[in-house]
Amino acid sequence: MKTLVMGIGNTLLQDDGVGVHVTERFKSSQSSRPDLDVIDGGTIGLSLLPEIEDADKVIIVDASEIGDSPGSMRIFRNEEIDQQLSGKRRSVHEVALYDLFSAAAIRGRSPRERVLIAIQPACTEWGLEPTPDVMATIPLACEALAELAGQESSDA
Repeated sequence: MKTLVMGIGNTLLQDDGVGVHVTERFKSSQSSRPDLDVIDGGTIGLSLLPEIEDADKVIIVDASEIGDSPGSMRIFRNEEIDQQLSGKRRSVHEVALYDLFSAAAIRGRSPRERVLIAIQPACTEWGLEPTPDVMATIPLACEALAELAGQESSDA
């Protein structure tokens, strides 16, 4: 089973880059595994479609408006992701991520399992570091990511 872990965001816009910060920290703490790919999805685009289609399980980490206090984290799975992304979008990645998953589904090549680790941003203005509340969530997100990446699909 191939698992793709993808951090999304722009690291020049403070909390917007939290997905990339989480996956960079996660990748540096992991030993190499042939069944695990960890990539920087940047601000996302359809060029990432082959990676999504080739994975059995996709775990996305991104700043996302979840209506909670800055640094709060929620995990969405499968159809919950579609509900989260199909509402009022507050970032360009939410639109692109929804399109990416939709394109894979249209082509009949959706991953069996999709997970979104969503972290509530405080500020997405210019800046190279996340705000303190979001920075404090990075280790927790890495722990969640390690657990999710180590699990086999419940459908297997």
